[in-house]
Amino acid sequence: MGVGTFKPIDVDCIDEHRMHKEFGSISEEASAAINSAKQAGGRVIAVGTTSARVLETAAISGSVSAWQGATNLYIHPPYQFRAIDGLMTNFHLPRSTLLVLVRTFGGDELIRRAYALAIEQRYRFFSYGDAMLIV
Repeated sequence: MGVGTFKPIDVDCIDEHRMHKEFGSISEEASAAINSAKQAGGRVIAVGTTSARVLETAAISGSVSAWQGATNLYIHPPYQFRAIDGLMTNFHLPRSTLLVLVRTFGGDELIRRAYALAIEQRYRFFSYGDAMLIV
């Protein structure tokens, strides 16, 4: 996770936001296991938005490849996910790229309902807060 993770979106149009870079790697063994699981009908669940971005970067060609480096992949509508089938992540703050990624994955209606419930139930938000699993 990079420091840019915490930079709020400060433009009116989310398409104009400049995405920060995060570093990651996926080994040959991990990419083979992920692709094998998907081919067998299994799900790939990313734990965290950084993991989601790294997996999606490694799957830019369609399937997950071994990969290492920096990604500045900015996941926002109408992005089509290639690698992940589920996402476990915190409840993120408004105007963050993290919330945009989550809404892109889960859909506006589901995420709005989840956040309304989280607020009603007094869940903790942000990095050390409560988490949700979107499948």
